[in-house]
Amino acid sequence: MDISRAEQRILHLLAQGGRIEINRSENKKIEMVRCFTRDGWLYPGFGLDLFRKLKRLRAIKSSGGHPYRITEQGLRLVRAQLDNR
Repeated sequence: MDISRAEQRILHLLAQGGRIEINRSENKKIEMVRCFTRDGWLYPGFGLDLFRKLKRLRAIKSSGGHPYRITEQGLRLVRAQLDNR
Protein backbone atom coordinates (compact mmCIF):
# COMPACT_ATOMS: atom_id res chain seq x y z
CA MET A 1 0.00 0.00 0.00
CA ASP A 2 1.35 3.40 -0.96
CA ILE A 3 1.19 6.26 1.49
CA SER A 4 1.87 9.95 0.99
CA ARG A 5 5.15 11.66 1.74
CA ALA A 6 3.71 13.46 4.77
CA GLU A 7 2.41 10.18 6.21
CA GLN A 8 5.77 8.59 5.51
CA ARG A 9 7.58 11.32 7.46
CA ILE A 10 5.30 11.03 10.48
CA LEU A 11 5.55 7.22 10.58
CA HIS A 12 9.33 7.44 10.29
CA LEU A 13 9.39 9.91 13.17
CA LEU A 14 7.20 7.63 15.29
CA ALA A 15 9.32 4.60 14.45
CA GLN A 16 12.32 6.42 15.89
CA GLY A 17 10.53 6.98 19.20
CA GLY A 18 8.23 9.94 18.61
CA ARG A 19 4.68 10.30 19.92
CA ILE A 20 1.38 11.97 19.05
CA GLU A 21 -0.54 13.76 21.78
CA ILE A 22 -4.16 14.90 21.49
CA ASN A 23 -6.24 17.47 23.33
CA ARG A 24 -9.99 16.95 23.66
CA SER A 25 -12.70 19.56 24.16
CA GLU A 26 -15.30 19.38 26.91
CA ASN A 27 -17.65 17.35 24.69
CA LYS A 28 -14.89 14.73 24.06
CA LYS A 29 -14.14 15.79 20.47
CA ILE A 30 -10.51 15.95 19.37
CA GLU A 31 -9.55 19.60 19.41
CA MET A 32 -5.83 19.58 18.64
CA VAL A 33 -3.16 17.02 17.76
CA ARG A 34 0.57 17.50 18.13
CA CYS A 35 3.44 15.30 17.02
CA PHE A 36 6.66 15.25 19.04
CA THR A 37 10.02 13.81 18.07
CA ARG A 38 11.92 11.51 20.42
CA ASP A 39 13.92 14.56 21.54
CA GLY A 40 10.74 16.41 22.55
CA TRP A 41 10.62 18.83 19.61
CA LEU A 42 7.24 19.73 18.13
CA TYR A 43 6.96 18.60 14.51
CA PRO A 44 5.33 21.24 12.26
CA GLY A 45 2.80 20.43 9.56
CA PHE A 46 0.91 17.75 11.44
CA GLY A 47 -2.84 18.23 11.50
CA LEU A 48 -6.08 16.55 12.36
CA ASP A 49 -6.68 15.23 8.84
CA LEU A 50 -3.30 13.48 8.75
CA PHE A 51 -3.94 12.04 12.23
CA ARG A 52 -7.29 10.63 11.14
CA LYS A 53 -5.79 9.09 8.00
CA LEU A 54 -3.04 7.34 10.00
CA LYS A 55 -5.59 6.11 12.50
CA ARG A 56 -7.83 4.82 9.71
CA LEU A 57 -4.87 2.91 8.25
CA ARG A 58 -4.27 1.44 11.75
CA ALA A 59 -0.72 2.74 11.63
CA ILE A 60 -0.98 4.41 15.05
CA LYS A 61 -2.62 3.36 18.30
CA SER A 62 -3.07 4.57 21.85
CA SER A 63 -3.57 2.28 24.81
CA GLY A 64 -4.36 3.10 28.40
CA GLY A 65 -4.61 6.86 27.86
CA HIS A 66 -1.00 7.15 26.75
CA PRO A 67 0.14 9.11 23.66
CA TYR A 68 -0.32 7.52 20.23
CA ARG A 69 2.57 5.34 19.03
CA ILE A 70 3.30 3.43 15.85
CA THR A 71 1.86 -0.07 15.44
CA GLU A 72 3.23 -3.13 13.68
CA GLN A 73 1.03 -2.25 10.70
CA GLY A 74 2.62 1.21 10.69
CA LEU A 75 6.09 -0.30 10.74
CA ARG A 76 5.19 -2.37 7.69
CA LEU A 77 3.94 0.73 5.88
CA VAL A 78 7.02 2.83 6.52
CA ARG A 79 9.81 2.35 4.04
CA ALA A 80 13.30 1.93 5.46
CA GLN A 81 15.30 4.77 3.91
CA LEU A 82 18.26 6.75 5.16
CA ASP A 83 16.94 10.05 6.63
CA ASN A 84 13.56 9.24 5.03
CA ARG A 85 14.39 10.83 1.67
